[in-house]
Amino acid sequence: MNKIYVVGIGPGGCDQMTGIAMNALKDSDTIIGYTVYVDLVKDTFPDKEYLTTPMKKEVDRCVLAFEEAMKGKRVSMICSGDAGVYGMAGLMYEVGEKYPEVELEIIPGVTAALGGAAVLGAPLIHDFCLISLSDLLTPWEKIEARLLGASQADFVICLYNPSSKKRHDYLQKACDLMMQYKSPETVCGTVCNIGREGEEYQVMTLKELRDRQVDMFTTVFIGNSQTKEINGKMVTPRGYRNV
Repeated sequence: MNKIYVVGIGPGGCDQMTGIAMNALKDSDTIIGYTVYVDLVKDTFPDKEYLTTPMKKEVDRCVLAFEEAMKGKRVSMICSGDAGVYGMAGLMYEVGEKYPEVELEIIPGVTAALGGAAVLGAPLIHDFCLISLSDLLTPWEKIEARLLGASQADFVICLYNPSSKKRHDYLQKACDLMMQYKSPETVCGTVCNIGREGEEYQVMTLKELRDRQVDMFTTVFIGNSQTKEINGKMVTPRGYRNV
């Protein structure tokens, strides 16, 4: 049976890629992905064939992968972070219904929440959730409801896609919503360019976070009521008892 690996390549450089991901790419004839992600692996695997599609051409990218696999090629579809976290794994299964001759194998990777948490310290030790602020595929009303629900339940919240040129004020809006249930002094953190050149992190309060400028390469962490700053790092205790 023809096979496609759907590979999470981690948050940045190849040194943050899992061993099983490295092996999948080594085993592939063709590597397919968004242009930015392909550029991250080209130097490590220079002998591979590379095919790319731009942003918003995800379905075309999936079809391309299946068509290449049908030619008998060993194919890897790559995603940043983990392929199953805001990645291509789900869409590959949906498109793959038309290609029953092709087997999919999902290869896990280090998602931005985990890579960024390691840079910040230990913000995700207790219950947490991931919420994307991009309303390209999800209505803002649903994003708003999730922000309010997670804040009321005192989750640590990790935000993906916090801002863009068209959504320059979305982080500000999100902070205003979260402050309906979270203290303005809640410990928060940001990490940009995780695992890549220019990696940088900051720890701040939720009130301060509201006015920070961030971009699509920034991952944002909002603590729970127990999260604290220790020696410049963001730390969430393991539990609420005996704290």
